[in-house]
Amino acid sequence: MEHEGASVLRDGVLLLGFALAFVLLFRRFGLGATLGYLIAGAVVGPQVLGLVGDAQQMITVAELGIVMLLFVVGLELDPSRLWRMKTAIFGLGLAQVAACGLAVSAVIYFAASYPLAAALAIGLPLGLSSTAQVLPMLQSSGRLRTPFGERAFAILLFQDLSIIPLITIVAAMSADQVGAGADAGMPGWQLALVTLAAIGGLIAAGRFVLRPLFRLIGNLNEREMFVVAGLFTVLGSAWVMEWLGLSTALGAFIAGVMLADTPYRHELEADIEPFRSILLGMFFLAVGMMLDLGAIAENPLFVIMMAIALIAVKSVIILGIGLAVGMAWRSALALGLLLSQGGEFGFVLFTQAREGGLISGEVSSLFGAIVTLSMATTPFLMMAASRMRQPVSKDGEREGPSLRGRSDGANALVIGFGRFGQTVAQLLVAAGVRVTLVDRDVEQIDVAQEFGSKVYYGDGTRLDLLRQAGAGESNLVIFAIDRDQLEPELLHGVKEAFPGAGIYVRAYDRRTLIKLSAAPIDHSVREVMESAVAMGRAALDGLGVSLTEIDRAESIFRERDQQRLQMQTEAGDLRAAKDMIFTQQAADTEAMGRDEAG
Repeated sequence: MEHEGASVLRDGVLLLGFALAFVLLFRRFGLGATLGYLIAGAVVGPQVLGLVGDAQQMITVAELGIVMLLFVVGLELDPSRLWRMKTAIFGLGLAQVAACGLAVSAVIYFAASYPLAAALAIGLPLGLSSTAQVLPMLQSSGRLRTPFGERAFAILLFQDLSIIPLITIVAAMSADQVGAGADAGMPGWQLALVTLAAIGGLIAAGRFVLRPLFRLIGNLNEREMFVVAGLFTVLGSAWVMEWLGLSTALGAFIAGVMLADTPYRHELEADIEPFRSILLGMFFLAVGMMLDLGAIAENPLFVIMMAIALIAVKSVIILGIGLAVGMAWRSALALGLLLSQGGEFGFVLFTQAREGGLISGEVSSLFGAIVTLSMATTPFLMMAASRMRQPVSKDGEREGPSLRGRSDGANALVIGFGRFGQTVAQLLVAAGVRVTLVDRDVEQIDVAQEFGSKVYYGDGTRLDLLRQAGAGESNLVIFAIDRDQLEPELLHGVKEAFPGAGIYVRAYDRRTLIKLSAAPIDHSVREVMESAVAMGRAALDGLGVSLTEIDRAESIFRERDQQRLQMQTEAGDLRAAKDMIFTQQAADTEAMGRDEAG
């Protein structure tokens, strides 16, 4: 037992060490993390150094990364975003998946002389691209929110959605179907009914079980319980579908969709993201370990030519689709190169086709190597694509960043939806600014929903949650939370993580302003300052003081208040500054009395 435990630890250290080294190296040269994971897996695996074996067992665990990726994709499917991008998703996406999948299948059928069912089982998955590889590269290059990036995202989103029908197609063609449905001799139409019933059951469970559960956890304000509940949701829905002989990816996707329009979406994304990233990295490590270098060595010309054919066919077809929808040729060609590689779901579908008797293990390894090789070209094709930015659009305007933020199109992110935050948000909305609202008070969220406001649950002082809520694409991040909860370190971290966003802060009192004086704040407001000034002006007006005198009194007050604040800030020590407040206020009051007497 001790030896077995030591072996697991040794394998873990080797895998993580090689992954860390290669990912850092490939990131350093701008080649992306995915390629680093693939090469690290190939080097440490049985085909090269042989330091770690049993890639099949590892990939079984690492496929949870694919499951969590589908869950996050489901969480992104906010109905308003789908409606806004419906033409791109179901137009461009459907055209790309159908045309590329059938074209690649035809190339395999005629060039490799495979049976039609085998050609389709290989070609249709090859029509998909790598979401896990392309999206991070678009984000890092700053192009995700441009019109070009949104078209690429729409196609990738439809590809992710098409996984489910592709799994069904491969299963229907399989000579030896696996799963509960097949074991029971269930015909296709019954399997379809079971699938629909399972989806309906998961949706019902989400509405009547999961939503109340997350509301209860939100009231408890226990972040660890959110992590546990999120993982339970993903794994539970995947297990139910696997038990029924259906796709675990389908279960995770449905789990994401049924929680997409809840206030807990961003909190769940932030909690699941680390697990998804780590497991997806392990998935690519395992793919690299399973890379059959012997199959490549036996058929090097076939692997290289098929990889070139895959890239060429998909690039040309996507170029044609882009031109057909009015894209300039540079942007259309860049889009084709960007999405020309095979995707991670190809490995999943190849495995299913092999288990179903459609293809042999050797063929699966061979085309797995082709997908891996095509993915290795992506960073270089991305570099070529980045040089093909569309300089001028059809209407003469330069293509620039889209202002339509994330799924909810936010331009401003407001943290805190109490009385202060509500007023700020309503003013922004009245001016046509798109706003995302975050609060951690479940009751306040429920009240807001009754009045038609969409408020997400979460702790707005967490950088990971701010990132999931869209801070990276927002023009403003407004902290409207009450009490003295903000620290300079947090605001420095926010500015470093989201340099394009202005930071606006509601300060509890002047001591809070003094504490935050060195923080990168673009604008701050003391909690009761302006309302107190308004009350003072109203009081002077009630006493019959002229408007000119009221304005003069306010001007004197603000000038001396600013001077006091500067002196207190320079004092540095909060206790000393607190003592100075009363001393300066007394001196200013006496000075104002002398002014009045004069």
